Amino acid sequence: MTAKRALISVSDKNGILEFAGELTKLGYEIISTGGTKKVLQENKIPVIGISEVTGFPEILDGRVKTLHPKIHGGLLALRANEDHQKQIEEHDITPIDLVVVNLYPFQQTIEKPDVTLAEAIENIDIGGPSMLRSAAKNYQSVTVAVDPADYETIITELKENGTVSFETNQRLAAKVFRHTAAYDALIAEYLTNITGETSTEKLTVTFEKVQGLRYGENPHQQAAFYKKPLAQKGSIATATQLHGKELSYNNINDANAALQIVKEFTEPAVVAVKHMNPCGVGVGKTIEEAYGKAYEADPTSIFGGIIAANYPIDGATAAKMHEIFLEIIIAPSFTQEALDILTTKKNLRLLTIEFDQSEKREVQLTTIKGGLLVQEEDTYGFDDANITVPTKRQPTEQEWADLNLAWKVVKHVKSNAIVLAKDDMTIGVGAGQMNRVGAAQIAINQAGEKAKGAALGSDAFFPMSDTVEAAAKAGITAIIQPGGSIRDEDSIKKADEYGITMVFTGVRHFKH
Repeated sequence: MTAKRALISVSDKNGILEFAGELTKLGYEIISTGGTKKVLQENKIPVIGISEVTGFPEILDGRVKTLHPKIHGGLLALRANEDHQKQIEEHDITPIDLVVVNLYPFQQTIEKPDVTLAEAIENIDIGGPSMLRSAAKNYQSVTVAVDPADYETIITELKENGTVSFETNQRLAAKVFRHTAAYDALIAEYLTNITGETSTEKLTVTFEKVQGLRYGENPHQQAAFYKKPLAQKGSIATATQLHGKELSYNNINDANAALQIVKEFTEPAVVAVKHMNPCGVGVGKTIEEAYGKAYEADPTSIFGGIIAANYPIDGATAAKMHEIFLEIIIAPSFTQEALDILTTKKNLRLLTIEFDQSEKREVQLTTIKGGLLVQEEDTYGFDDANITVPTKRQPTEQEWADLNLAWKVVKHVKSNAIVLAKDDMTIGVGAGQMNRVGAAQIAINQAGEKAKGAALGSDAFFPMSDTVEAAAKAGITAIIQPGGSIRDEDSIKKADEYGITMVFTGVRHFKH
């Protein structure tokens, strides 16, 4: 009886010696290429070189070695097809029963900051994906492994049953096609970025699983967390968890929202988020002061919230945070004193994130039933705006500071959105309303007496002057909004009537 044959060619050599050794004990004949063949030989594992099988040398600096009928014929021949069997016998092709291949390290190559295009291109694997796809297509007869984590399952089934089950082969084949699809998607993204093309005719994206989640937004929904293969620093996907329970679906969403808001600030800032909207934002000379203002902004809603800070958390700040129930605290770092205080709460999640001021704008993907919406990330800030003041009165220095804060925060609040700010903190947030004056009224009601002398930020223009009227009655003295309504003049006149200064930015910040 002809010995079973395995083809092994791996870049990731973890576990390969043990796996190949077990295959040899089970009577498998091993064929291999280049570096893998050398490693096997050095460890006294019998191996046949690819060139001995094909009768053709490896050429073009190794670019062509396995692309040969004696390899792919051995992989693709249907065992139950008499014509296939006659053809491979006629051409002296030996069937290959098991393939173990992982690919050139393209991702690791392009992650290097000084990588050249030529180096990246050279790390695009051709023969590897071809062998994997051939083997996976014929999974009824061929076992194929792309992940060292599957070696143990394969060996166990071979020892116990003399073969790998159909179900396992099918599962491994599906894994292979996911792997090669992800590999090709990464290459496509890299080359597309180089060409500068946008809105391409095909969108190829890939993500890697970070973890399975207990459930999604609600307990009856299954969920998992994935990240981009080249996820940027300064994201929840690349955060380090120092302490606390596993993150949930809602935790991750809220943590991302808090992080994006706090990135708007260079001075010490703290953001508290509940259900994807900020409930309190504070800015101070120290992170302790900033936290105090974020807490004071809404002491009720911050309970059970997610906190993001853009400066390290010290002991004094941690002591104040320890006084209430929080789900997550995100910061660049925690002092040892802060950790000693906060880790006494075993479920409190502590995350560190590397803040990167030079991070690149990303494309945002939003799924809809049966499709996907794609847009550029909204990175337009206060400093980018074409600021004009159409009212008679110009803002005071303090009003400019409050307007700046309100505009930075309202950008991240669900539309229709209104944010009130005063003395380096938010004092009222109206989120997700069907009309703008309704959002304003929620923010004003939350602020109460604090609204007097405050600034109001609106994510989009006023379709009529009723929001200005509501602001004036509450004692608000400054407004920032995009402008651009056909009834802007009504709002300007109303502001002038009440002595309110109003700033136009020329850009709206809808967030659905």
